[in-house]
Amino acid sequence: MLYLALPVLNEFNNLPALMASLKNQRHKDFKLIVCVNQYDHYWEDDSKRVVCEDNRKSIEFLRRVKGFEVQIIDRSSKGKGWPVKKGGVGFARKVIMDSIAAGVEPDDVIISIDADTFYPEDYLQVIDLFFKENRGCFGLSLPYYHPLPDEETVARQILRYELYMRYYALNMIRIKNPYRFTALGSAMAFTVYAYKKTGGLTPVAAGEDFYYLQKLVKTVPVEYTAGTIACPSARLSDRVNFGTGPALIKGIKGDWLSYPFYHYSFFDEVAETFAGFRELYYKPLKLPMDDFFQNRFGTADIWSALRNNYKDVAKFEKACINKADGLRILQFLRYRQRQASVKDEQVLTDYLNKFYRDFLSEALMQILKDLDFEKTPVNGLNELRNFMFAIEQKERKRQAVWKI
Repeated sequence: MLYLALPVLNEFNNLPALMASLKNQRHKDFKLIVCVNQYDHYWEDDSKRVVCEDNRKSIEFLRRVKGFEVQIIDRSSKGKGWPVKKGGVGFARKVIMDSIAAGVEPDDVIISIDADTFYPEDYLQVIDLFFKENRGCFGLSLPYYHPLPDEETVARQILRYELYMRYYALNMIRIKNPYRFTALGSAMAFTVYAYKKTGGLTPVAAGEDFYYLQKLVKTVPVEYTAGTIACPSARLSDRVNFGTGPALIKGIKGDWLSYPFYHYSFFDEVAETFAGFRELYYKPLKLPMDDFFQNRFGTADIWSALRNNYKDVAKFEKACINKADGLRILQFLRYRQRQASVKDEQVLTDYLNKFYRDFLSEALMQILKDLDFEKTPVNGLNELRNFMFAIEQKERKRQAVWKI
């Protein structure tokens, strides 16, 4: 059985299209659980009254949905909303997923979705078959692709952001890092067994999808691709501190400092660090990420404590991988980025010319020759995005552990 986990806040305009895409699914054996949520103090804030009314309309709309079962968790009506210090999308996802996990079978599957995302008719079918055919895999990070909006300014920003995400993912795939997922709350699935084994989702203020996928990778086997795709919208949103919406808002203001293109050599340093973990068990070894860890934790050798705690090389190596996790890798890359001065466009161009030059068409080579995220035509950026999307899917399939 598939259980769809949907958080809703100010999404009334998006719900009809989402419900239509769910009704069109080939796989019909699923249940939708929705948490319509907001902070309770919104009811006393005139500037937030529009959100309260939108959520009220969403509940009324969801109650009228036909064709599949819908369960509504009301955390938006007056007196039922979140307290000031305990709320947000992370709590909404957790409330939904906890309620699902409490009363179903371990092999049942939780699928995290968002209201502003289009799901093709094979989406649930592919996920269902994947978990049935790959019993040893318990988590799935699915491909994504942002349809372009009509407004050129927003289209340019979403392309810049997606190119950043594709570039990051491709480098993590290239070095075969276990944290090579792309975290989108609208495009992940896992079994109830996995959800319980990880201890459930941690309701952080933002990035709950990233932190949960990281927990999955540390706990159970996870696959990083499947034969379908989620299509999230490119919308401006400041409801969380980071992610697509905040990135677009910053991008329109010309601020991309939080989303740089880290030079591929920095990823090579991550790879060299991971490759040294086994040897590190037997003797002290200088690794490329050591200075970062010393700067971060104030100790010259963070590995010695792990070596003392684990008397088995395999367990020690796993402990090192858990220590140098996806968050630490991102922090390391930012640490190294402060020591670099190459333009983002040049980093991307150098990377593609080094690793994929034989696959670049003449048109793409011309785009890269004059690449400027603010001046290159949107259709040129989109052609570059489509190329990187294609090679990412190809590389992920090449590294797939499970049959897909």
